[in-house]
Amino acid sequence: MKTDNQTRKLYRTIGHKLHPVLIISNGVTETVAAELERALADHELIKIRINAEDREEKQHMLETLCRTHGAELIQLTGHIALLHRPALKQKRDLSNLVRFSELLSS
Repeated sequence: MKTDNQTRKLYRTIGHKLHPVLIISNGVTETVAAELERALADHELIKIRINAEDREEKQHMLETLCRTHGAELIQLTGHIALLHRPALKQKRDLSNLVRFSELLSS
């Protein structure tokens, strides 16, 4: 499920307007995993903040989250990650891709 470079660039543009919907401080718990699943299902493109001790721990958490939830890492800047997973059924009132569709169509 690799996204092409042009689409990734558009997703990063949308990502500038987003705020983190999830902050992970103490590792990935069941609650964090459930909230990430809900956010991806609703919004498709989300920002999360990972407060990890070091880069390797942060990278390992991101790889695990992406693998277990079927998401793709679009961008990582510092502690902020932009994740994308296409929804099975798009929720037009919640999807960030729909909300910012004027950026995608230009």
